Amino acid sequence: MSLTIGILKETANAEKRVAASADTVKKYTALGANVLIEKGAGINASILDKEYIEAGAKIATTADIVKKSDILLCVQTPTDKSVSLLKKGAILIGALSPHDNHDAMKTWAKSGIIACAMELMPRITRAQSMDILSSQSNLSGYKAVLDATEHYARAFPMMMTAAGTIAPARVFVMGAGVAGLQAIATAKRLGAIVTATDVRPASKEQVESLGGTFVAVEDEEFKQAETAGGYAKQMSAAYQKKQATLVAEHIAKQDIVITTALIPGRDAPILISEDMVKSMKAGSVIIDLAVERGGNCALSEVGKVVEKNGVKIVGHRNVPSRIAADASLLFAKNLFTFVALLIDKETNKLNINWDDEVMQGVALTKDGAVIHAMFAPKKMVKAKTKKAPTKKKTVAKKATAKKKVTGKKTVVKKSPAKKKTTKKKAKS
Repeated sequence: MSLTIGILKETANAEKRVAASADTVKKYTALGANVLIEKGAGINASILDKEYIEAGAKIATTADIVKKSDILLCVQTPTDKSVSLLKKGAILIGALSPHDNHDAMKTWAKSGIIACAMELMPRITRAQSMDILSSQSNLSGYKAVLDATEHYARAFPMMMTAAGTIAPARVFVMGAGVAGLQAIATAKRLGAIVTATDVRPASKEQVESLGGTFVAVEDEEFKQAETAGGYAKQMSAAYQKKQATLVAEHIAKQDIVITTALIPGRDAPILISEDMVKSMKAGSVIIDLAVERGGNCALSEVGKVVEKNGVKIVGHRNVPSRIAADASLLFAKNLFTFVALLIDKETNKLNINWDDEVMQGVALTKDGAVIHAMFAPKKMVKAKTKKAPTKKKTVAKKATAKKKVTGKKTVVKKSPAKKKTTKKKAKS
C-alpha cells in the first residue's frame, strides 16, 4: 500500500503560505507517495489547483485528507480539530510552536500521532536544507526593508538633482542574525547608509562584509562575549548600561530602525524604549519583526501600524506570509528534504531512524507520550531524580560484607562511630 501525504489549506490567522509546491509534489510522487491536497490550499501563494494536479496530486476534502494521510504537512498547526482525527501512527510535520501549544502536544500524544516541530531543527550542517527558521527569516529581513520604504516618506538613496541633493536614508538594524543580515544587504542595495548592532562579536565581520557599520561598545568584555559554540554570553550590568547609552544616542539620528531579536519560547527583549522613540525625528519608521512575541519596541502593537510622536511603528503579523509565494517555495523544500529522510527509497515506506540527531531534535511525541526533552512531563523528570535509595542500598551491602569479615559484634560497635565522624566532617 502506497504512502499518503496530505496538505491542508492553512487556517491560522494571517497565514497565506502553503506546505507544498508543485515541484515538491512531483518529488513526493517520485518517491512513490500519493499526494492529497485540499481545494484552494495554494491560492494565496499563487499556486493553482491545476498546477498541483499536473504535478501528480489529487484534490480532496479535509475529511478525506485527514483520514487517509500517513504524513500531514502544514505551515502552522491547524486551528480546527482536524489534526486530532489523524490515524494512530500518522506524522504531523510543520512549524508547530511547541512552546505555545502544550495542550495540543498532549492531544497529539493521546491520539498516537508523531508530531515534528520543524523550528526545533538542530543547527548542524547536514540540517541546513531543512531549517525553516533560516529560510523564512531571510525573507522576513528582506520584506522588513520593503515595508520601511512604504511608510518612510522619503527616498532611500542619495539623489543629486538640479533642484538640490537628497540625503540618503539612515537605517539601523538591531540583531545581525539571518533576518538582520538580509535587512542590511537589502537596505544597502537601495542606497541607504546602514549600521547594525548585535551582542556577538563575530557578527561585526558579517555586518561589515555587507557594507554596514557595526555599532557596539567594543571593550575587552565585548571581545570575550561569545562561547566556543558561537552563542552570546551574559554581559555585565555595567556593559549593558554603556551599550544602552550608545544605542540610544545612535537611534536618535536614524530614519529607520529594524529590530529582529527573538528568543525561542520567551518574550522578545525590549530594545527600544518609549524615550528612544521620542528622541527620533518626525517621519522616522520602526519595523518590529518580533511583535508577535511581545515586540522589541515598547510601543509596538501586534498587527498594527501606529504613530507615536510622529514616528511610525510597524508591527505586521507573520512577515514571511507577506511574501507568500517565495516563502512557500522555500518552506516546501525544507519539508521535502526532511520527509525524504523518513522514507525508505527501496520500499517507498516509512522507515524512521529514531537515533538520527535530526529526528531527535524535532520529534515532540511518540507512542502516546511527549518525548522531547524540553517538553516532557514533570513526572518523567522526577522519576529520573530518584537515585538516593540506590546509594543507600549500596552502602548497606558494603556494611554487610564487612560483618562477614570482622564479625557482627565488632561492626555493630564501630559503625555508629564512623557515621558520627562523617557527620562532624560534613558540618565543618
